[in-house]
Amino acid sequence: MLPEVHFQDLGLIDYQEAWDYQEKLFGETIALKIERRNETSTEETRNHLLFCEHPHVFTLGKSGTEDHLLLNETGLEEHEAKFYKINRGGDITYHGPGQLVAYPLFDLDYFFTDIHKYMRYLEEAVIQVLTHYGIKGERSQGFTGVWIDPEKPTARKICAMGVKSSRWVTMHGIGFNINSNLSYFSHIVPCGIEDKSVTSLQLELGRAVDMQEVKDLLKEKLASQFGFTYAQ
Repeated sequence: MLPEVHFQDLGLIDYQEAWDYQEKLFGETIALKIERRNETSTEETRNHLLFCEHPHVFTLGKSGTEDHLLLNETGLEEHEAKFYKINRGGDITYHGPGQLVAYPLFDLDYFFTDIHKYMRYLEEAVIQVLTHYGIKGERSQGFTGVWIDPEKPTARKICAMGVKSSRWVTMHGIGFNINSNLSYFSHIVPCGIEDKSVTSLQLELGRAVDMQEVKDLLKEKLASQFGFTYAQ
């Protein structure tokens, strides 16, 4: 029997609100795993997948430095953007309208207990979505995420990734540039990488992309890659 994942599309949601919601689900899952280990509960943990978009926001992971944000407080206000230091891995990134953000909160005991494999599976699902649009998405050696022309001077990143895990429960996830305003990336050193640019599906195709179509594709590819079904 395939594991079940509970899916929610949160729409356009403030970053802090989405982060708080993730923390709630993450904390509940870990608490239940501890209870199960202590044999004080037999209730099964639940897997969740959240999709959303955020208003303009820059987030800094645990391995990053504030120097990679190129705006001061006044600059943030002028660009109607927020800034958060958060508890995922990775460096700094940008989220904003037109970017599809996916937060899998998976109990990896249902799948495999290997965080590196987990990251590669997330990348592979995005690569398969890009293939649907006739774009060759690839991995770049030494970096996470999904790239186009990774080994060429034209290397550009289309999907950033950063996750946190505890007791094999995951949170945070991916930022997939669909119809993103890429000018916001000029205000950071994206993921701490100075010599590569960023791109979007819209830029690569030369046209705006139906966000719902991408959501449906990514849902399908994630389920296929991890081998789960969506709860009804």
